[in-house]
Amino acid sequence: MADSTTSIIDAPRHVATGSGLYPVLVAMSASVFLLSNILASKGVQIGPLVLDAAFFLFPVSYIIGDLISEVYGFRAARRTVLTGFGIMVFAVICFYIGIALPAADFYPNNAEFALILGLVPRIVAASLAGYALGQLLNAWALVKIKARTGERSLWARLVGSTVVGQFGDTLVFCTIAAPAIGITNAGDFANYVIVGFLWKTLLEAMLLPATYGVVAAVKKHERY
Repeated sequence: MADSTTSIIDAPRHVATGSGLYPVLVAMSASVFLLSNILASKGVQIGPLVLDAAFFLFPVSYIIGDLISEVYGFRAARRTVLTGFGIMVFAVICFYIGIALPAADFYPNNAEFALILGLVPRIVAASLAGYALGQLLNAWALVKIKARTGERSLWARLVGSTVVGQFGDTLVFCTIAAPAIGITNAGDFANYVIVGFLWKTLLEAMLLPATYGVVAAVKKHERY
């Protein structure tokens, strides 16, 4: 009887998305994705590290993705990814309309405006591919691990899903985006991929205590 009770308690559970914090988390996820695409058009170098200016935001997107997958399940995570995808495509269309509109005589920065936002479509193509693959792999891995561990071992789900998702995301994104930010040789490309993957994975691992706290708070709010 005790074993049966334990198995019921440990069985994986998810919350319905019809109410509660899910819409807020979707909005946060889409906002981080949009900002990441704009910031990623700038290549940066910190000592020997070759990165893009969105490097500090990518771990945040995965923490939100982990939270949605853990609390609401794979279907909710997939819906979040598709929402972010659609918003980014709409943003690119708006950017190009803005570039195409004739500049006023008193606006002297049209060339700079077009230069910055003109880079975005290639970055967006990289981000859309990496984001879709990485986030879906992340959600899939987390839910699969949860199916085996139940409600136990949250750390294993968070770390394991991050490794899977971040590798797919980083490899695809860097392959497409590298030429747009000026990375043209194999050494810098390898640095870009490896450092990006290790940085994002390590940072999310370092943020595990905060992620635990956020997951616990959301589960409590949603009466998980």
